[in-house]
Amino acid sequence: MRLALWTYEGPPHVGAMRVATAMRGVHYVLHAPQGDTYADLLFTMIERRTERPPVTYTTFQARDLGKDTAELFKNAARDAVARYQPQALMVGASCTAELIQDDPGGLAEALGLSIPVVPLELPSYQKKENWGASETFYQLVRHLVPKTNSADAGKAGTSSTPAGKDSHSAIANILGPTALGFRHRDDLQEIETLLAAIGVQVNVIAPWQASPQDIARLPQAAFNVVLYPETAGQVASYLKRSFGQPHTTVMPIGLKATEAFVREVARLAGIDPDQALVRAYQSAGSRAGWYAASVDATYLTGKRVFVFGDASHAIAAARVAAEELGFTVVGLGSYSREFARELRTAAEVYGVTPLISDDYLEVEQAVEAASPDLVLGTQMERHIAKRLGVPCAVISAPVHVQDFPARYSPQMGFEGANVLFDTWVHPLMMGLEEHLLGMFKGDFEFHEGAAASHLGHGAAQIAMPPSPPSGAGVKPETSPSMPATQAEQAVHDAQPMASREQFMPSLQWASDAEKELGKIPFFVRGKARRNTEKFAVEQGLSLITKDTLYEAKAHYGR
Repeated sequence: MRLALWTYEGPPHVGAMRVATAMRGVHYVLHAPQGDTYADLLFTMIERRTERPPVTYTTFQARDLGKDTAELFKNAARDAVARYQPQALMVGASCTAELIQDDPGGLAEALGLSIPVVPLELPSYQKKENWGASETFYQLVRHLVPKTNSADAGKAGTSSTPAGKDSHSAIANILGPTALGFRHRDDLQEIETLLAAIGVQVNVIAPWQASPQDIARLPQAAFNVVLYPETAGQVASYLKRSFGQPHTTVMPIGLKATEAFVREVARLAGIDPDQALVRAYQSAGSRAGWYAASVDATYLTGKRVFVFGDASHAIAAARVAAEELGFTVVGLGSYSREFARELRTAAEVYGVTPLISDDYLEVEQAVEAASPDLVLGTQMERHIAKRLGVPCAVISAPVHVQDFPARYSPQMGFEGANVLFDTWVHPLMMGLEEHLLGMFKGDFEFHEGAAASHLGHGAAQIAMPPSPPSGAGVKPETSPSMPATQAEQAVHDAQPMASREQFMPSLQWASDAEKELGKIPFFVRGKARRNTEKFAVEQGLSLITKDTLYEAKAHYGR
């Protein structure tokens, strides 16, 4: 564990809170100091939930460390059960409380409560949030699912796991959605609709809105649909070992993956895969495939994309980008070290070096080195891309408030494919439009002071404003009609960055070179400037002219 300005995952007890908050009838008693109550804000401010998470903090302070903090925890547990009347109690310690080693599980067991107690051992200094959510879900299943007949549950004909192609074979559980998950609410709605369309009934959805009684009913399904391996993979493996329930392996993100998912579910449910796919398309078609193949989208082919996020979303996004939109994947990475093997396998397909890191500075360096046209990442990559002047779309947690939209916006299923197309392609289109606005800004007919061209010759003619002097250090003129992002970029391009001034103090740009640089689309202008300055330094030049700019272009184009 380390302190950082940004972090991709919180400590594991935040993962436990995500599971508890998603469920009904459970309460989480967290042994933690007063400062650790910040986690509530993740759900009330970021996810905009209407109520607090079902968590009670012991909130011990520094003066309590010389007293009996164990008694403080026991009192908090008793009070929580009496006040909230939960059907099951989860107990654990935050990263700070872990150091005093009070053993919340043992203390809660000694209370002799009348409800199930689920102790959570979450090593805060070795593991992180997604692992904490997965482990919490696993421990809940282990403690709440009845152990009777578990040894024989995998055999055909038992009541725990219906087998064969009877009516029970088309009953499934949906595993993985939690609170604070990236588009989990909308993904779940999309997958429920898809399963209903092909004739599969849903037994239990967990952890989302599941009660302890619902968890106990998990073995009654024939198979499990795993939406998010980071949180549900461990539980799915346990249910397969203990109750003979198979589970899906395809994450339905993108058009092709959704088709593969429908076929996989149909086979598990004993339904004809071709007929299931026809019914799925009849219930909810997708325009993403046609849009991606349309004339309007062909100029996107070959665009360089850098992908980073949790392993499942990053791997799925890279596949969609390469196979469905025609992008070129120039970088693939994840902060999910538990899924490093899967990420390396995926990176081999695109011929890139996998980046497995939770250091955002290392990620920023990799993005800058790859010089992509588009970044698909987390909230952190959004900031990185903005700093580098590159379009970005968020595909994975961690996310901020704008990625919990009021509208229906799934990532999975056929509608999810439509959302992906719009979300990923529009930043590139808008970038081109902003560039065209910049190109025609000084045109005699289209400059900011010109009358509307559709009004004809009778419109008042306004004198064209004089062009500002070119050269570094001059702040360009802006107007209310000029997009804010374009204005910011113009300022950025007119003024050399501090890093260039620091490391290349002798380099100067001639006015003709600056003017020519301004003609380059803003979303690749930074790369052109860096390459030109690098070329000039290698050639021993102190003045960059228009000829230098084109010589650098030819040099790097070879």
